[in-house]
Amino acid sequence: MTLLLGGTGQLGTALRAELPDADAPTSRELNLLDPHLAATVIARKPDCIINCAAYTDVDRAEVEVEMATAVNASAVGELARAASELGVPFITFSTDYVFDGQAAQPYTESSLPNPINVYGRSKLEGERNAMRYDGSLVIRTSWLISRTHDNFVSNVVAAARDGLVRVVDDQQGTPTAVDDLARAVVDAVKTRVTGLLHLAAVPPTTRLDLARAALDAAGLDPERALGVASATFSSAAARPAFGALVSERTATLGIAPLPSWQDRLALIVAGPE
Repeated sequence: MTLLLGGTGQLGTALRAELPDADAPTSRELNLLDPHLAATVIARKPDCIINCAAYTDVDRAEVEVEMATAVNASAVGELARAASELGVPFITFSTDYVFDGQAAQPYTESSLPNPINVYGRSKLEGERNAMRYDGSLVIRTSWLISRTHDNFVSNVVAAARDGLVRVVDDQQGTPTAVDDLARAVVDAVKTRVTGLLHLAAVPPTTRLDLARAALDAAGLDPERALGVASATFSSAAARPAFGALVSERTATLGIAPLPSWQDRLALIVAGPE
């Protein structure tokens, strides 16, 4: 049975829909900060481990360095160690924040990481800990959006219903619908893909253009989203200005590219069923 950690988050919820028989314990039932994490996981005897749990508060990570590192790096290493001892696949997730955002073209799996904040450094350390086990698959993705959880799209649409909303216009990335990502993850697991893999939708876009497309899909005036510079907002952590991801591996692995995020917006802004 697949052990799914972080099953209540955006991606975890989508994966539970694809893997209804998965063992998806709550954080109280299986805590990543458990000093005996590897042994606890081994005792559950999974035949696959998928880790969607993470410390994701980018700004707070600047002051909670130890906590971010414990969850995003140390725990990932323990999960990989458990998978290694069991001889089962291990899948964990990373982010475009492992890059510095200075590229002019989308980042591939062979691009050199250079994180510019604590969150990005903790995720990169987690990648390296996972890759010590040759049965690991590290999937980098970005800008997750869904109809089940609060996210950038839902927050912008909600704010715009009450008036104008300011959105940064100098950050580019690849929005990714979690339902499409979850299906691709399951395909990768079935074919026993290992190593590093980028899974993100196309095409790259700015936060502002994504916001305006979401407002249009929701039947609102796109011009309610006002473009502003990132410097307008005070934040503890630096953000990479460019974080678009593309894969140089999916074609050779037989994994279909993720659909365009533009094709998913109408469903996402409609909200939960």
